[in-house]
Amino acid sequence: MKKNLLAALAVVPLVALLAGCAGASTQPATGTDGDAIKIGVVGASDPYWDVFTEAAADEGIEIEIVDFAKYEQVNPALTAGEIDLSQFQHIVYLAEYNEASGEDLAPIGATAIYPLGLYSTEYSNIDDIVKGDTIAVPNDDSNQARALVILQSNGLIKLTDGGTIYSSLADIDEDASKVKVTALEASITASSLPDVAAAIINNDFAEKAGLRFDEAIATDDATDPKALPYANIFVSRDEDKTNTTFQKLVQIFQNTPAVQDGVYAVSGDTAVLLSTPVADLEKSLAGIQTEIKAAQ
Repeated sequence: MKKNLLAALAVVPLVALLAGCAGASTQPATGTDGDAIKIGVVGASDPYWDVFTEAAADEGIEIEIVDFAKYEQVNPALTAGEIDLSQFQHIVYLAEYNEASGEDLAPIGATAIYPLGLYSTEYSNIDDIVKGDTIAVPNDDSNQARALVILQSNGLIKLTDGGTIYSSLADIDEDASKVKVTALEASITASSLPDVAAAIINNDFAEKAGLRFDEAIATDDATDPKALPYANIFVSRDEDKTNTTFQKLVQIFQNTPAVQDGVYAVSGDTAVLLSTPVADLEKSLAGIQTEIKAAQ
């Protein structure tokens, strides 16, 4: 699975990545405040972050993993200079943040695409869901749209816009839908399971709740090349995107087997690992931001 998608997304070898950095400005292996490079994440307890920290230290780079409880907290912290990098979001989420805030945070490397799953403690088969049941989805725009497309593809709702990366609750044709949908903060979708028939739960929060991905009763297809907008990425401030130390950290993440194995294991062996060229990430981001502007 990994091999096929990597080929589809035009992965480049490490030597090419290093060559691409040759003309970039050389900057010290420190963060904004001159100390350790601070990387904001959601899920710092994942074991591969310790492995990544050690691998960076072996290359003479000191990093500090800064944990955030909510997705919404990370980008503002990066914009304000409280952290130096982030690694928690996909391209669609970043595009929506940049457009909403007027900022220009930039992708500097890909990590993985994670399938998004529908979980239930009441049903073991999606066909058993009863008409009128309520399903919870994340309330942030990008993950909500992705969740709604999953529900539509499984016959639970009908979207009047056909299902896009911009779909919202307002696009649900309630009369033609089997279930009702409620939007909750992503961090509490898992804890809502006793109160709803099922919930779309982001990978980070599913793991924290002790859910296994093979327990999901429906998912999307992370191996589809069209899933690139949902590639998770390292992000920096625009003025730091050519920082050679930051770029080296991306290379360490992508090319350290123990880190990659850890990412794959934490995802329940479902993550599609990536080293997509930055130019492709930037092109995807720019395209999505253009579409967002046009829709406003």
